[in-house]
Amino acid sequence: MNPILSFPKKDKSGDVKVMFVDDDHFILNMYKVKFEHVGFDYKFASNGKEALDIIQTGYTPDVLFVDAIMPVMGGIEFLENVRAQKLLEHVPIIMLTNQSQAQDIDTARKLGVHSYIVKATTIPSEIVEEIKKMFNLPVESSTSVSSTLPQQ
Repeated sequence: MNPILSFPKKDKSGDVKVMFVDDDHFILNMYKVKFEHVGFDYKFASNGKEALDIIQTGYTPDVLFVDAIMPVMGGIEFLENVRAQKLLEHVPIIMLTNQSQAQDIDTARKLGVHSYIVKATTIPSEIVEEIKKMFNLPVESSTSVSSTLPQQ
């Protein structure tokens, strides 16, 4: 079951804390450029263990994007740890991965992800626009990300 989430209005892009967990440095660099361009406060981790360590030290993002397949600790194991430790209970967690099998989506759904987006069908600009929409910031286009889970 997905947690019930509300997205508070943010006054500016710099008020939005985005965490991105992915082992693909090319992807992280693309998002770094996009996030810096709009002014998001962002933090990256290259695997679930690194992300868990960051969160356990008290960092709480406003939104979290997680890849499924990563070394050390993958996205599903990371989510299992987050849920077991009752971390980020009110933070939207979005799977952003190329894993698109029904079993992967079902497992993520059971772990309470807010939505599940396939990387191959989504460009970074669309993700940026969706983040802006979540927090009621002005959007630049009418681009919308297609998710396999309904938005709450």
